[in-house]
Amino acid sequence: QVQLVESGGGLVQPGGSLRLSCAASGFTFSRYAMSWYRQAPGMERESVANITSGGDNTSYADSMKGRFTISRDNAKKMVYLQMNSLKPEDTAVYYCNTEIPRGHYFTGDGYYTGGDYWGDGTQVTVSS
Repeated sequence: QVQLVESGGGLVQPGGSLRLSCAASGFTFSRYAMSWYRQAPGMERESVANITSGGDNTSYADSMKGRFTISRDNAKKMVYLQMNSLKPEDTAVYYCNTEIPRGHYFTGDGYYTGGDYWGDGTQVTVSS
């Protein structure tokens, strides 16, 4: 069973930093790109950052470039989002995501299926 569990959110003052973590399980983590999204109240979910399976390429939404850094540790099955110079408009629920192509995949412990997988999110509030 594919699972993504976010952590690290909280309340931070403008200009502060937070590091979000996403723990992945139930699939061959190192094979797939990972992404962070966010959703502010009353707004649509938006892309924040993406990292390729090997971690060699990253991409960011324009408003996050230079402030946010996505990284991953394939040995630990973790993906991170370092957020610096936070602004009130960064307040949102942040979600971890992976898209696995359709199909059935077998591992040493069982199998998993393709799909668009999301964690439950972690709340980030930037306020003085």
